[in-house]
Amino acid sequence: MKHIFIINPTAGKHDSRQRIYDMADMLRQKHGLEVQCILTKKQGHATEIAKRLCESGEALRFYACGGDGTVNEVANGIIGYDNAAMTVIPVGTGNDFLKNFGADMDKFKDAENLWDGPQFPMDAIDVNGRVALTIACSGIDARVAKDVHKYSESPLLDGKSSYIASLLINFLFKGIASHWTVELDGEAVEDDYALVAVCNGRYYGGGFMPVGEARMDDGVLNTLVVKKVSRLTFVKFVGPYSKGKYHTFPHVARCSTPKVIHISSRQPDIVTCLDGECVTNSDVVIRLADKRLNFFGPAGCSCNRTALG
Repeated sequence: MKHIFIINPTAGKHDSRQRIYDMADMLRQKHGLEVQCILTKKQGHATEIAKRLCESGEALRFYACGGDGTVNEVANGIIGYDNAAMTVIPVGTGNDFLKNFGADMDKFKDAENLWDGPQFPMDAIDVNGRVALTIACSGIDARVAKDVHKYSESPLLDGKSSYIASLLINFLFKGIASHWTVELDGEAVEDDYALVAVCNGRYYGGGFMPVGEARMDDGVLNTLVVKKVSRLTFVKFVGPYSKGKYHTFPHVARCSTPKVIHISSRQPDIVTCLDGECVTNSDVVIRLADKRLNFFGPAGCSCNRTALG
């Protein structure tokens, strides 16, 4: 079996390359593993690397060394390949994906805890043929995510503060709602929508948790739909929403578990955010990729450690 470290050299506020090289070399020396380190050179490169290697048919374990964007890219490269599994070594700023593992998150920082860890299947979210592991959101959330990287460069703002700054800018100057047709399992409604958040996992935006009961291996996509509301109502809603308490606003948010979500617009302006990576189009089809991704982690870890209910 090969152990492949895919490293994003631009992830995080510090250069983590040497630390990753040292970890990989330790696995080689201590356990006699076949190890390879590969640096990404452009957006989407991690997907290209992982898919090309998976096509060899060899047994592979991938280590996504970066932030949530790197995790997403590696997942898109290996999903559907039975000979490959992935894990994460966090060197990004937000690392929302690993927050799903709760107190075990710190164990992922050392490859010694990972290389022989148990493998288990996880669900994913298929969005127009591309996957997300945690949350796929469209609407003001996605517009905020698209802009949040600008604010995360400030040394005064952490992940959650950057998200809040972007939220305020979009909220005050770009408006809340978009006019869409949203179809859930064949039931379509044309209206003005603030957001549609399709949740397999629980965290995005530096720690916001829209649906606390979402689980990453239960074959269910928890889908939260919020129609247009006043700015005042939206301000009151954001706090509970960020803590998984959407149900305290039943007149604002509706949560269901459709298998297929279809969002369409007369304009090519639907921004959809997949684990922090944003795409824009006029037609979005989202469906469950049931247990399609192989993941491995520290012994005893659970991707549902922080799930509510």
